[in-house]
Amino acid sequence: MRLQLGACVVIVALACGAGAVIAGDGAPNAELRAWRQANEHAILDEFTSLLAIPNVASDRDDIRRNAKALVEMMQRRGLNPRLLEIDDRDAPPAIYGEWIVPGATRTLVLYAHYDGQPVTPSDWASDPWVPTWRNGPLGGDTRVVELPTGGAIDPQWRVYGRGASDDKAGVMAILAATDALKAAGVTPTFNLKIFFDGEEEQGSPHLQETLERHRDLLASEAWIIADGPVHPSGRPQVVYGVRGDFNAELTVYGPKRPLHSGHYGNWAPNPALRLARLLSSMKDEAGRVTIAGWYDDVVALGDAERAAIAAAPQPDAMLKQELGLAQVDALAPTLLEAINLPSLNINGLRSAEVGDKAANVIPVSATAALDLRLVKGNTVERQFERLAAHVRAQGYHVLDRAPTDAERREHALIATLVRIEGGYGASRTPMDLPISREVAAAVQAASATPVVLMPSLGGSLPLIVINETLGVPTITVPLANHDNNQHAENENLRLQNLWDGIEVYASLMRLQSRHDDAPAPNAD
Repeated sequence: MRLQLGACVVIVALACGAGAVIAGDGAPNAELRAWRQANEHAILDEFTSLLAIPNVASDRDDIRRNAKALVEMMQRRGLNPRLLEIDDRDAPPAIYGEWIVPGATRTLVLYAHYDGQPVTPSDWASDPWVPTWRNGPLGGDTRVVELPTGGAIDPQWRVYGRGASDDKAGVMAILAATDALKAAGVTPTFNLKIFFDGEEEQGSPHLQETLERHRDLLASEAWIIADGPVHPSGRPQVVYGVRGDFNAELTVYGPKRPLHSGHYGNWAPNPALRLARLLSSMKDEAGRVTIAGWYDDVVALGDAERAAIAAAPQPDAMLKQELGLAQVDALAPTLLEAINLPSLNINGLRSAEVGDKAANVIPVSATAALDLRLVKGNTVERQFERLAAHVRAQGYHVLDRAPTDAERREHALIATLVRIEGGYGASRTPMDLPISREVAAAVQAASATPVVLMPSLGGSLPLIVINETLGVPTITVPLANHDNNQHAENENLRLQNLWDGIEVYASLMRLQSRHDDAPAPNAD
């Protein structure tokens, strides 16, 4: 049996730069689907085994265990894997694999990452390191189910576990897609290189050094990124940019030791209240960041990008109902517009304790973990300095360490502001490049519904590092369900999204040049 990927009629164009356009019949490939259906249980056995290996990015030992498992998985597929190491032995390894095609004139890299976010197991409905199947999203009559030993599996079932969607799903889709092609005796239309990042959730601080050291090995025309969610409507999407990101920690201080709130209340300053006031000074009621210059560097979207956003399905009403939100920030008219602006988020707050651990004290300090998302034009350095300048403007003496006793006595208001290691700027690939059109057409060839083209994803990836170090464009093709709870408790992946992802990445491996024209952007 041979797969005839990309055989359906697909029309992709950017008409005179006016907007992202994609339409076509998008009939899914029957042969590929038949292979997947015959191998579903083997795919899920391998996937759940991978999910069972803890992958918190900061745990070097577990990351090495994941890397070892992935190398073995790639060896079984004949992908010639190797670890890409640098001199810093504490740096998580990147994993490289390849499928070199004799006579191929093009080379592309497929990227995913295998590390994950930290977990608080008590917040999860089940152990985050024991992949657990449920018959749908948590809530209502959702129940735990066991995978059958044979036969069809309900595609609406979901697997719960850290990394299920972000981003071991991307890893599995790429590897299973290579299985599909090899089983059918089909080769990619280009030299296929695979790069699995082991520190994306920490900001990929060693990525630039890794790329520089292995520049020749990683030479290619473009990188295709397997990460992120599909459009909230459930339609597949191709995304040409991502926000940048960096994190900072802000701490303000009260007394040197905890004080009895009765004996010292109304006298000793409370750092939790001070921090609340400081944070509230950073945004107005509409959600607009009030830090001076925050939006000054933003590179405006072009005509094609604005047209793509306007023509895409708008998920706001559906999401407000799903998330129980009566009101959202009024910074932009729609979510799809809002994610193309820089943001300032509070990831978490800490000052003493709450619940049954709460004590009647005035705490010694209060800390906020801040997450700053960037768009094209922003730099990490300028946004961090604007944040620091704002804290100073509120009367704080700003340090990059804990204050000394002498500094405490001298300054009424002291803040420690530290930028966390890692972070990077935003990336945006032009939507009218030939490779941009080809990727969109390949995704449409594997999709029964019209593909949504978007200028940027709300989340962040270190794509600017790839762009600037290797001089190549990057295009993201997400596959997870939009309600996957990535970075939070009860992260999950809907099974149909994995099946769709395998079909999409098999189609991408058969990428063909298409430069046709089509009517309207994001057409239904």
